[in-house]
Amino acid sequence: MNSKNWLKTALIAALTSVAVGACKEKKQTTDIITTKPKAEAPKPVQEIGDYDQDVTVDWGGSNYTIRMQRVADRSLPIVDDGMGGRYYDNKITVRVTRGDGSEFFAKTFTKTDFSGYVDAAFSKQSALLGIVFDKVEDGALRFAASVGSPDKASDEFVPLVLKISRNGGVSISKDTQLDTENTSETAEYDDEDGV
Repeated sequence: MNSKNWLKTALIAALTSVAVGACKEKKQTTDIITTKPKAEAPKPVQEIGDYDQDVTVDWGGSNYTIRMQRVADRSLPIVDDGMGGRYYDNKITVRVTRGDGSEFFAKTFTKTDFSGYVDAAFSKQSALLGIVFDKVEDGALRFAASVGSPDKASDEFVPLVLKISRNGGVSISKDTQLDTENTSETAEYDDEDGV
């Protein structure tokens, strides 16, 4: 083999090996193995918590027992607190019985009973938090009521006054004073239930 052919053969062999090597380097896999992100499960709907309170008062010279019961009501629309928390709204039953055990007054309240006193946008993210007896005032039973954020860490609420007259009539207004005379039982519920 002459030197020209030998050089030509060596050159072709070198170029072929470079081309084959380049092809091997360029060959890459396009398979990417990854895990599908799991959809975040919605948080369970929470309850604010039930309470049951009895108070005996002297009203017009006679003893009356006032019972206030708060329970989560699953039939009401669920409250979204705007922070991802979902809560059952509450219903609160106020029952007033005379000393002989006969019923003078009984009504179950929901947030809609207070809708005229709470901004509509705030109402969508709030629940009926509580109704607690405050005192006898001007011949009526006075209660502190509140509609507000169901999150126990929040202090956002609208303070309200609910009064029951001697003839069983109910009146509601915004509480502008916030200086109620709490009994020890009422104060206990104020701290625990955001009222």
